[in-house]
Amino acid sequence: MSIARDVTTVGAATLTSRLLGFLRDAGVAAVLGAGPLSDAYFAALQIPNLFRRLLAEGALNSAYVPMAMRIRDENGPVAVRRFGEEVLGTMAASLCAVAMLCAVFAPVIVHLLAPGFREPGDRFPLAVEFVRLSVPYVAVSGVVAVAASALNAEGRVGAAAFGLVVFNGVLVSVVLALILSDAQATPAAAALLSAAMAVAGIAQFVCVGSAWLRLDVRPRRLSLALSPSVRRFFAQAIPGVVAGGIPQLKLMAGAMVASSSQAAVSWLYYANRLYELPLGVISIAIASVLGPAIAASLRGGDHGQGAGTQSRALEIALALSLPAAVAFAVLSEAIAGGLFQRGAFGPRDTAMVAAALTAISAGLPGHSLEKVMGAVSFAHEDTHTPMYTALCGLATAVTGAILLFPHYGHVGVAAAIALSGWVGATLLAIILWRRGWLRIEVAAWRRLPRIVLATVIMGGTITGGDALLKSVLDVSGTSLARIATLGLLVSAGFSVYALCLQVFGVTSVRGLRQAIRERL
Repeated sequence: MSIARDVTTVGAATLTSRLLGFLRDAGVAAVLGAGPLSDAYFAALQIPNLFRRLLAEGALNSAYVPMAMRIRDENGPVAVRRFGEEVLGTMAASLCAVAMLCAVFAPVIVHLLAPGFREPGDRFPLAVEFVRLSVPYVAVSGVVAVAASALNAEGRVGAAAFGLVVFNGVLVSVVLALILSDAQATPAAAALLSAAMAVAGIAQFVCVGSAWLRLDVRPRRLSLALSPSVRRFFAQAIPGVVAGGIPQLKLMAGAMVASSSQAAVSWLYYANRLYELPLGVISIAIASVLGPAIAASLRGGDHGQGAGTQSRALEIALALSLPAAVAFAVLSEAIAGGLFQRGAFGPRDTAMVAAALTAISAGLPGHSLEKVMGAVSFAHEDTHTPMYTALCGLATAVTGAILLFPHYGHVGVAAAIALSGWVGATLLAIILWRRGWLRIEVAAWRRLPRIVLATVIMGGTITGGDALLKSVLDVSGTSLARIATLGLLVSAGFSVYALCLQVFGVTSVRGLRQAIRERL
């Protein structure tokens, strides 16, 4: 229940952040639509989004949290403070250099990210400009990641997760300002949205950094010293960070393959943003809560507690990802239309995004399980194995995209990304099981089929409800009607799913509410 409570705390903050992100994307869709301008904007955004995924959304925790815990146990809080100062200084210096290199070599980066932009048109020069406006976020992402990792190591999971709310809140404010000023789909509007990434990153750092400064391990200076502990940290962090960034690399590879088709990059981006809502909640919850919990159980030598923690992690991941995947598949058109179809974003764009969302949603449980398996490996201070299996998944995504795109377009690319999640999760699970690191309680094996059954019942409910509403109401005319219908179906599905979990004895809603009150 303690793990579920902390996951709920982090998940609530992450969900709020993702919902704000959707509000931002809905506004971007209304302003930029899906076409050459939005293609250039989304291609450029892949650089800051990659570093956000690599660093600021929890991937750095895989190395920082276990090491900080060990240093505190062996040498006390002063040593933890020095460790944080050295990691912060090194990270800030390195990523400032990376940001400057990205700005200088922006044309080369765009050529690599979107080779299809080389054809005549405005997409290439616009993407170069947008890269240069957004890359300052790269430098900010590193210091945000260190501060968030330090907070998670001290058990301040809520403060670290709330920084994401601030980040997306700033971006939503910029989008709303554009909409209220009746901005059109112009390069100036896209340039303002690109520059807002860096401003949002600074606001996030102020939020997370101020929380770090209230701890006894707060930094007092920046240090560039490469002590043995810092060198060991980066040796362990790099594979973990690479593994954490593979999902974004899959999208980037898919965009490269699809860049020759106009608007395909935008359709993939919008579908992936929807897909990232549940995946982001699960990923950050695992990195911030479940990973440290698994590491703590291993450090205490309690194998029974370790098996229990791993079992709870698997149950939580599947309990969140399975219903989300089914809902995306059944309601893909309603979701895409309700959230994005307005302004410059038309019905054809809705159909294309819905098709990609249906395909990619099949991989959500696989990617979620991959995150849990990765947390188990990280807890054993093995960051290399998840990187290798994730790279196998990346190879699957790239190969599948190349093979499927000529026949199925951007939907084939989305399907290849979905398949890659199952490949990575399966390989990592087999390796961990053979090592004896993956332990699952017998009770968990009994609860997992009940979660699947609850998901099937929920899927039947929303499928029937969708068909019924379409037969008696015209829900395709207005944006308000689409959103209201979607909200009704999602609420019904969630209620049925929660009731089934209660009836099947998977979880106690009353007990979870009580635990949340205790946490607050």
